[in-house]
Amino acid sequence: MNDERESLDLFWMQRALELAQKAQAIGEVPIGAVLVKDDQIIGEGYNAPISQHDPTAHAEIMALRAAAQRIGNYRLLNTTLYVTIEPCVMCAGALVHARVAEVVFGATEPRTGAVGSVFDILQSSKLNHRVRVRGGVMANDCAAILQQFFKQRRHSSSE
Repeated sequence: MNDERESLDLFWMQRALELAQKAQAIGEVPIGAVLVKDDQIIGEGYNAPISQHDPTAHAEIMALRAAAQRIGNYRLLNTTLYVTIEPCVMCAGALVHARVAEVVFGATEPRTGAVGSVFDILQSSKLNHRVRVRGGVMANDCAAILQQFFKQRRHSSSE
């Protein structure tokens, strides 16, 4: 990976982590996502299923919705999604339907990850679009915010 690409990955993932902190501040699982096109954010989001009473309000979906509204098209061609954790099945399906070009994620999700851990939806030859995937960008930072959140949650439920 070249230095410029690596610097951009770190820059955008840092923004995704900031969004994850916003989710955490409102009691949501801390996951953040940023959709980038031509080195500009066109959509961003963070987990909000609890606060919005919406099971589909995952960070990735929120970023896709914001971008689609902004550009006036549900096809989000030539975009890259940065997300702090490996997307789930629902989010991976939405990424395929939106025709996102690439997903860059931080931490793997060994129980529900759908871009390599449990399933590999984005590379499935049975679907009409493939999404390039790169994982492990700032993986330790992305995993740490989740681990801290769930540790605090377990601690407060045991009191």
